[in-house]
Amino acid sequence: MSYSRRRLLQGSLVGGASGLLTGLSQGQESDEAKLAKKKPRGIIFCVSDGMSQGVLSMTEAFSNQVRTKGTAWWNLLANGEATLGLMDTASSSSMVTDSAAASSAWSAGKRVPNGQINFDENGKRLESIGETLEKSSVRLGLVSTASITHATPAGFAASVVKRSQEDRIAPQYLNRIDVILGGGSKFFDPSQRRDKEDIYGAYAKENYDVVQSRDALLKSKSKKILGTFAPGHMPYTIDRNQSEEMQKAVPTLSEMSEVALSRFLDDDAPFLMQVEGARIDHAAHKNDIGAILNEQMAFDDAIAKMMTMVAGRDDILIVLTSDHGNANPGLNGTGAGYRQTNDHFAKIAQIKGSAEGFLGKWKKVKSSDELNKLMEATYGFKPSAEEVEAMMDRVSGKDVTEWSHQLSNPYGLLGQIVGNVTGTGWTGVCHTSDPTQLTSIGPGAEEFAGLVKNDSVRDRLLGLLQG
Repeated sequence: MSYSRRRLLQGSLVGGASGLLTGLSQGQESDEAKLAKKKPRGIIFCVSDGMSQGVLSMTEAFSNQVRTKGTAWWNLLANGEATLGLMDTASSSSMVTDSAAASSAWSAGKRVPNGQINFDENGKRLESIGETLEKSSVRLGLVSTASITHATPAGFAASVVKRSQEDRIAPQYLNRIDVILGGGSKFFDPSQRRDKEDIYGAYAKENYDVVQSRDALLKSKSKKILGTFAPGHMPYTIDRNQSEEMQKAVPTLSEMSEVALSRFLDDDAPFLMQVEGARIDHAAHKNDIGAILNEQMAFDDAIAKMMTMVAGRDDILIVLTSDHGNANPGLNGTGAGYRQTNDHFAKIAQIKGSAEGFLGKWKKVKSSDELNKLMEATYGFKPSAEEVEAMMDRVSGKDVTEWSHQLSNPYGLLGQIVGNVTGTGWTGVCHTSDPTQLTSIGPGAEEFAGLVKNDSVRDRLLGLLQG
């Protein structure tokens, strides 16, 4: 029975209830009830890092605008086939979590202080879900557009007191994680590590195929693979799309996810795979509307690819969520009767680069004329004289009057100027406390219905994979 025909919980909740009860009274069991009891062989846990609620709806509109089709996640929300919920995201040290504490809560089953990976507030080391499942011969995979040793993937398989200790995280994946794909080559390469230790060599000795290019990744046939495609984080999709060189050298999240999942679908072993769209969070920190929508669209392409790969199967659970919101981007109504809103939103498609890339060039600008040309080339419009003056002042180190402390920085200023043209706005440049979207489909999806505390995810995952 395919996912498109599945009603995970609704058989006992809506119109089919009487038929279900009749069947049960005759000793029969509905397909829906059987599915609800079935344990998944594999779980794909997908993390749109830093995704506030507004990102989903804006990406759906943006995707329809720029490629005349909607998004897979929005379709799951709309078609009534998925189980819906919300993720309660707090850490032990704050109502607002960071990614290290969030992933640790999922993995270790306990909320920890921000900045720590699987170490609690008393300095006690906690067992990651990767370590637990390793004992049960459950195969594991990590895929991310951040450095693969960054907080979210690391939370599933490593333990460090400080999330910045990525050089210590890199060797902890060895023989614990079968498929490791993302950025972060500098933490494996002996020429870039402070201790000069050859982590690549250690993986190669254990029969990992070590690859560092898109071509090598797509050609690899190895069941165990370590792929790193950037020294740190992988490039923003919006920048990759403007560079033929990047497109040839750097795989997309969809391509990495396809390679990873194919390794787990080839046999009957149970598996857990985490897929992270990391740069959604980075774009939110930088109030970058063009980058965040392109990143979410790339994440959605990975979802669509994996759903296609498991179509018709009844043994794979897919969970979609976020570890926390970030900056709460949203589309504001503009013009009389909000009639200019659509036209303003359409201008996002004109953006040709990330704010990160733009600001790197902005700092070298010497005149207002140069800045005008740079803005027009990157964002498709010329700023007002007052906006140019404010940006030039910011480049020269002068203070710019801004009553929001969160937005009184170059990224906040740029985000507001671009927002005046696109109709978009941001509440700040930091994580938020909002519950995040939780969407699940496949056997065991009912485990992720309703309001789910992040520190309860471990038991839910283990119950499905080991129960």
